[in-house]
Amino acid sequence: MSNKTQAMRILEREGISYSVHNYSAAETDAVQVALAVGASPDVVYKTLVVRRASGKPLLVMIPANSVLDLKKLAKILKEKKVKMASLKEAEKMTRMKKGGISAIALLNRGFEMMIDDGVNALENVYVSAGKRGIQIQLKTKDLLTVTEASVVDVVC
Repeated sequence: MSNKTQAMRILEREGISYSVHNYSAAETDAVQVALAVGASPDVVYKTLVVRRASGKPLLVMIPANSVLDLKKLAKILKEKKVKMASLKEAEKMTRMKKGGISAIALLNRGFEMMIDDGVNALENVYVSAGKRGIQIQLKTKDLLTVTEASVVDVVC
């Protein structure tokens, strides 16, 4: 593939194998993306941008068919309250478009990363390649290694 994304370059630099799955870039709903790439929504992880009261926002990866529990997340972070970044804020902070926000591509941007603990039951996961229309499938252990994401219970 000649048009490699930053996420793909990072995985290759780290010696991590992955496969690429393309879908219509017009699709931004994570469950629909899962169906478009022929995967179950519980193995396709979306990346959400969450704002804290103070400090750098964080990235939280959860299954496409799940909802982030902000109260659980705030408790884990020992914060009074956290909230989802607006679409405009998320795109500005990550410099990526909705549907294409990639934790892997944002490794060197100082974001703390978390992933829902349901990932422990999966051998492989799909995540955004950093561009709408492209998902990367890789081994769960490789995703956890490369992102150094904290594994936490954060879905409703």
